[in-house]
Amino acid sequence: MNWRKWVKIIHRDLGYICAGLTIIYAVSGVAVNHVNDWNPNYIITKDTLIVSEITDRVLSQQQVSSLLIEKLALTDSLRSSFRPNENEIELFFKNKTIKAKLTSGVVIYEQVNSRRVFRESNFLHLNNPKKLWTYVADLFAVSLILLALTGLFMIKGKNGITGRGKWLTALGIIIPIIFLFMYY
Repeated sequence: MNWRKWVKIIHRDLGYICAGLTIIYAVSGVAVNHVNDWNPNYIITKDTLIVSEITDRVLSQQQVSSLLIEKLALTDSLRSSFRPNENEIELFFKNKTIKAKLTSGVVIYEQVNSRRVFRESNFLHLNNPKKLWTYVADLFAVSLILLALTGLFMIKGKNGITGRGKWLTALGIIIPIIFLFMYY
């Protein structure tokens, strides 16, 4: 069996193994590339509501929290609350935060929901699990190197690495170098 046949076999089988990982890393890569435009992990919605004023200054933090929860008809379980001053209170729930100005009745309601697929992809791409996943990610990186190298030698002749392939490979090396000069 000649070496080019082995190159094709390695490239094909490694490519199949890497396909799923490549999709996960690519989805996450696009999300992370645009982190200044949107939050790739969470959908955060804010709304401003008006409720009747709570002007009784002798109410405890717990009483004010309960009264506000009642006015907003919330059924979520309150995790904690914070009263930075006598006119404001913040309520913290699992996926939402309520900030209220008690004398004006202005309530800022912030809801946080996971951005499915993107959050999980980013979790893996940024190696948040650590441990065994680090080795999986390293194997994937080495596999991509092998895919690139075997891909260079799969085709022979004018469309291979000795023909137009050398120019396309050179272009693939030059593009990041240009951007390094521009931005680094």
